[in-house]
Amino acid sequence: MLQTYLPLLILLAVSAAQAVGMVVLSQMVSPQKVTLVKSAPYESGIDPLGGTRERFSVKFYVVAILFIVFDVETVFLVPWAVAMRTLGVEGFITAMIFIFILTVGLIYEWKKGALEWD
Repeated sequence: MLQTYLPLLILLAVSAAQAVGMVVLSQMVSPQKVTLVKSAPYESGIDPLGGTRERFSVKFYVVAILFIVFDVETVFLVPWAVAMRTLGVEGFITAMIFIFILTVGLIYEWKKGALEWD
């Protein structure tokens, strides 16, 4: 029984040893001199303004989640587009139903005001 899992165990051990070795080697080789400039927060070439605990409106997160949901759902149309000739009319009807459901969901969210920034 152990003989069948031996290659997998060897691979796991080599992977773990490599990961630990890389972390240890990077700690040994890299310089550890901490300066004020290195420890300062930095983003996009602009010095930070204000605190890091700034509050955002919930609407920002709602719009972001809706964007991700609709974006991921539209990615499902790519396989339909690739296989449209082999799927035939049934595949086209299914894709149109999917697009209709997405459109109804988008209209619903728009009417509820979820896409407003105010």
